[in-house]
Parts: sequence; structure tokens; C-alpha cells
Amino acid sequence: MSEIAIDVRNILKHFGTHEVLKGVSFSVEAGTTRVILGGSGSGKTVIMKHMIGLLKPDEGEVLIFGKNIVPLQGDEMVQMRKNFGMVFQQSALFDSMNVFDNVAFPLVEGEKKMSPAEIRDRVEDKLRVLGLSHALEKFPNELSGGMRKRVGLARALVNEPKIVLYDEPTTGLDPITTDNVDQMILEAKEKFGVTSVVISHDIASALKVADKVAFLHEGQIVADTTPTELRKSEHPFVRKFLSTWFDR
Repeated sequence: MSEIAIDVRNILKHFGTHEVLKGVSFSVEAGTTRVILGGSGSGKTVIMKHMIGLLKPDEGEVLIFGKNIVPLQGDEMVQMRKNFGMVFQQSALFDSMNVFDNVAFPLVEGEKKMSPAEIRDRVEDKLRVLGLSHALEKFPNELSGGMRKRVGLARALVNEPKIVLYDEPTTGLDPITTDNVDQMILEAKEKFGVTSVVISHDIASALKVADKVAFLHEGQIVADTTPTELRKSEHPFVRKFLSTWFDR
């Protein structure tokens, strides 16, 4: 039986009188890619924030490798978050730092002090695997959109997390760059063995990279299945959402 990396159990979340999540449940097997798909304002980012403890549910549990993180505070929460790496929507690179220093930043600032030689070996290894060895000295403004995403992934992986979260990784990208980012997500799973969670409203990308898709609509998971089965969904909103892509 496969290990469960993330187990979200019946979480409810209100902001004031607005009910954002209405009993959301799903699980993510270790080493797989799970896409949380849905329209703008459906609650996707709120779910992601619950996974890393930035938000706590009004009800429900969030288990990371079997441990409920909802009660955690302080140092316990900090230690739990070491399971995660994060690839931000706009890559969030430091403009004043070159590629090497951007990727090295979590190691330099981390609590586990590493020697300069150890940091260089770790950073160069991640960049080599991601095809960026030639870009060590380049600055973000010298990189294409796809390369910036890869640098962001290298930084997310440099602390060797078990889980990588991608926040709308293809938003605003052209089709060729989008395809490159999709391949990057697939390669990360294959080469590093990480569990991946992708927050997205990009149908084509979701169907390409996902092992399973959780479709979120009005605060509820209305479909939780493989990309192949999602195409066959009878849920009215899922069909409408997918038709915007299939009917092109």
C-alpha cells in the first residue's frame, strides 16, 4: 500500500460570513503529482495554505505523513514545513542575485549551517539536473520565463524536501513556455522522487502532469479522479469548465 504524503480530512474554513471550504477531503500518495483544479476564487490557494499551516481550518484535519499539523505551533510547525518546497507563481527570484545565489539562499539563511563548499556542491547538483549549469552567473532579467521557473524549482528543491507545491505555475506563460514548465514538473517527480501538488486553473497543463485531479467548485471537491476519468465527468460545472478547452 502506497504511503500517503498529504491527507486532507473534511476541512471547513470561513472568512467572516463567507464559507470558503465546505468539508474538503482528498489525499496525495507519496511520489505522485496531484493537481487541484478549479476556477478563480474557488478556494484552491486556501487549501494550499492549509497544507503548510499558514491557515488553520475551522474544522477538520490536515495530516502530513500521518501527523495532524492543525495543532502545531512554533518550532513544531517550522520543523513540519521542512517537508515542503514552494515554486511561486512569478518565480519570486531576487533580482539583485544571480542564479547561483538565488538557489543557495535557503541554505545560506537556513538553521543548518553548511560550508561554502557544501553549498556550492548542493546548488550545482540541482542546477545540473535541471539543465541550468550554464546559467550560474546569470541574473533573473537575463532568463526566459521557463528558465526562471526552473531556477525557482531548483531553489525549492535545494533543501531536499519531500513535497513540492506549485502555485499556478503556468499563469501568463505562452504555449511553448507552458509546455516547458509541464515537462519540468514531470521531470521533478521522475528525477527527485518528490510528491507534487499543483494549484491550477490551466486545464491542458493539469491533464498533462497529474496522476490525479481534485476539482474544486464552490468550496467542495466535485470530482476526484484521474485525468482520463475527469474528461468523462457528468458534473455540470466540470463539463462546462472542460468544454472551454475541448471546444477550441
